[in-house]
Amino acid sequence: MSAEKLTYMANQIANFFKNKPHEEAVAGIANHINDFWEPRMRLQLFEIIKQGGEGLSPLVVAAEPAIRKPAKTSS
Repeated sequence: MSAEKLTYMANQIANFFKNKPHEEAVAGIANHINDFWEPRMRLQLFEIIKQGGEGLSPLVVAAEPAIRKPAKTSS
C-alpha cells in the first residue's frame, strides 16, 4: 500500500476521534488500528512515523506508543 494511502486512512481514523478528549482520541485511534489493521500496515505506519510522520495527524503520532508492534515479516 502506498504511504499516501496509509496516511490518508490513519488520518480518517484521527478525524473520527478528533472531537473527543485528547487521551480518549489517542486510545481510540490505537485501538482501531490494533483491531483492524494487518501487521504489514502497522509496520508501514511505524516506518512513516520513524521518517518524521509527514502528513500524519498529530493524534496518530501520539497514538503510536499504544499501537502493537508486530514482528517483522519477510513478505
